[in-house]
Amino acid sequence: MSSSSARRVSVIVPTRDRPDLLREALASIRALEGSDLTFEILVGDNGSQVETRAVAEAFGARYLHTERAGAGAARNVALRAATAPYLAFLDDDDLWLPAHVRKHVALLDSHPDLSAVVGQVISTDSNRIPIGEPWPAVLPDDGALFLTMIAGYFPQIGATVTRASMRDDNGEFDESLIGDQDWDWHLRMAAHHRIGFVADPCVLFRQRPPGSYDALQLKRVGYTRRVFLRHAVPAWRLWPSPRAFIRAYGTCLGHYYSYFVNAAFERAQRGERAMALQAAAGAFRVGPARSIWDALTETPLRAALLAASRGETAHHAPGSPVAAPAPYRDGATGSPNLRDQGRR
Repeated sequence: MSSSSARRVSVIVPTRDRPDLLREALASIRALEGSDLTFEILVGDNGSQVETRAVAEAFGARYLHTERAGAGAARNVALRAATAPYLAFLDDDDLWLPAHVRKHVALLDSHPDLSAVVGQVISTDSNRIPIGEPWPAVLPDDGALFLTMIAGYFPQIGATVTRASMRDDNGEFDESLIGDQDWDWHLRMAAHHRIGFVADPCVLFRQRPPGSYDALQLKRVGYTRRVFLRHAVPAWRLWPSPRAFIRAYGTCLGHYYSYFVNAAFERAQRGERAMALQAAAGAFRVGPARSIWDALTETPLRAALLAASRGETAHHAPGSPVAAPAPYRDGATGSPNLRDQGRR
């Protein structure tokens, strides 16, 4: 393909005081360029480190600063400046993989009815060692993803490419949401537009160490509830039954509950009595009814509570493994619903 017919994509990169990670992220973007594909990189920064601008400019990116806090504000300041026909995204601590973008753009070119395309993600630990298979394995092939998303599938924004028209049709990211503003943005888009899927790993999605951010998780629960109710209640006619609605709500909060149950059990195993009880209290705040049930049955939460109250070391409850992250409800895969764990 000649340079005159190369596809041009604006890449929105929010960042805050992580220049070393930003450098790696921008390098992964530039590595995908070729004669058929060029990038306009827009770095939205709401941090204070002078080095961030230098890193952005070293990769030929346009640097834009905002005083407003939050990933949504950093994305928005870059989004407003985008000029290419397509929009893509990458958080500053994640990396693009070689399979990203080209198939997304090709699918948008060949299917005018699609407004966006999502791809697969590989979740990693903080050292970028993979901790699971690429997800999602499958998605509905009719482009109608709204119910899949509202029932617990949280697309990772780094694997999304949209037409530039989505900036006007879908609006900006909600800056009042400290958490889940990217899920809210995807849900708005899925409610009114068709979205395609590329079954190739596109992003290395970096996670924080498990059990290392209790306060952040508790803070984010409220935003997840808010986004779910914002979109699920107006769409009540789409739900097959009240039970399906309740089950979807529970699935969306399942990640938080599993986080605190796992943290409680692991801390009880290490003899960290006070910290185990603190994590158990977090599980109760996320899911009071479920916590009471689990505390009365043979579960890891009960094992953690008993060990912490007795000053003993916890062991696995018979026939009851430590809770796993809740699966997203795509009806097919049961792949882990790993949330955006390290964002502002």
